[in-house]
Amino acid sequence: MTIQNNQNLSLGAHYEQVAGKFRAIFQRIAEGALEREKNRILPYDPIQWLKQAGFGALRVPVVFGGDGVSQKQLFQLLIELAKADSNVVQALRGHFAFVEDRLNAHKTEPQTLWFERFVKGDLVGNAWTEIGNVEIGDVVTRVTESQSGKLSVNGQKYYSTGTIFADWIDLFAFDETTNQHVIAAVSTQVEGIQIVDDWDGFGQKTTGSGTLNIQNVEVTRDHILPFEERFKYQTAFYQVVHLATLAGIAQNAVEVFTHEVRQRTRIFSHGNADLVRNDAQILQVIGKASAQAYAAEAITLSTAEALDNAYLSHFQNDENVELQANDSAELASSQGQVVISELVLNLTTELFNALGASASTTEKQLDRFWRNARVVSSHNPLIYKQKVIGDWVVNQAPLPYVWQIGNSPVLNQKEIAA
Repeated sequence: MTIQNNQNLSLGAHYEQVAGKFRAIFQRIAEGALEREKNRILPYDPIQWLKQAGFGALRVPVVFGGDGVSQKQLFQLLIELAKADSNVVQALRGHFAFVEDRLNAHKTEPQTLWFERFVKGDLVGNAWTEIGNVEIGDVVTRVTESQSGKLSVNGQKYYSTGTIFADWIDLFAFDETTNQHVIAAVSTQVEGIQIVDDWDGFGQKTTGSGTLNIQNVEVTRDHILPFEERFKYQTAFYQVVHLATLAGIAQNAVEVFTHEVRQRTRIFSHGNADLVRNDAQILQVIGKASAQAYAAEAITLSTAEALDNAYLSHFQNDENVELQANDSAELASSQGQVVISELVLNLTTELFNALGASASTTEKQLDRFWRNARVVSSHNPLIYKQKVIGDWVVNQAPLPYVWQIGNSPVLNQKEIAA
């Protein structure tokens, strides 16, 4: 592969040196995770610690002040962070996707301003999804132009993950001035932005995935980005963040349940040993879960390598090579999702077989691992991913890089008929 200006790319760094800057912070985050889970405390402080340490600039090229890590290294760090608190990784998902988009855009247009913002510590939240009476394919959030020529955006979003902690919003909208879908990069500090903490999911409770209201928010043309120019492997990237989150959940679950087994003094009369930690069947449960957690991490990092190939292919100036790399990334992320979701949901359930009924106490919140894994795994329904993979394998059907969710148009047709 021949690529010019390698110094402008993020091709990898010394992993242990980079990770060493953040592991003490990860430990601090882990120490408060249980309290945040029990009391639904949003992780403002943990995200601020990461922000001040430059975590958001991991992928920014070294020449612009970042760490220049590869995607494989990024996701390895996200697994470590997810082991500390899976909510924090999901809250940062939109940020790292926006960074990746700017890295790709740098091929044709300098992104120095955004790189400087990331290095300074600016974070980006996500705001794409609309709920309520919105037909699939429609976008209620709109960019319009006033008679004086000023551009503004209005709308409402839900699942605005991470925006409550962010400096900027990656806002999906329809630009009425150009009749195209766009990303409006909007500051969270301007007048007209209201962020509501109303996410009520039973898992991933503190990701800040609530409502965003946007009312007459001014936006400049240079902060409106055509969606058709979005980086091509974005869907795979978003999915691999979830895979890293699941892998971290798995590792944390194994660690916590192992600790519980070691400390447990009560035994069953029909058990196999004088201590639970010596019971062969209990050890079997822990051993299987450990192997599943290992597989989840290995698959995640293998999938991340496919993302690195897609990133590099973008700078090769060969459309066929780039298409093949993007297909490989999309397929790998889909296959990884199917397997990892089932592995982690299984292990976070089966680990309870290593303990007794006391494991269900709300004080310990041991169910958080399953709850969080279930919510993460509910993104991008598994049954459709399985179908897409099968259609590719059997029929070589094109892989869908982008999809939407919304109300069925059939509902409106029935109302008209009535």
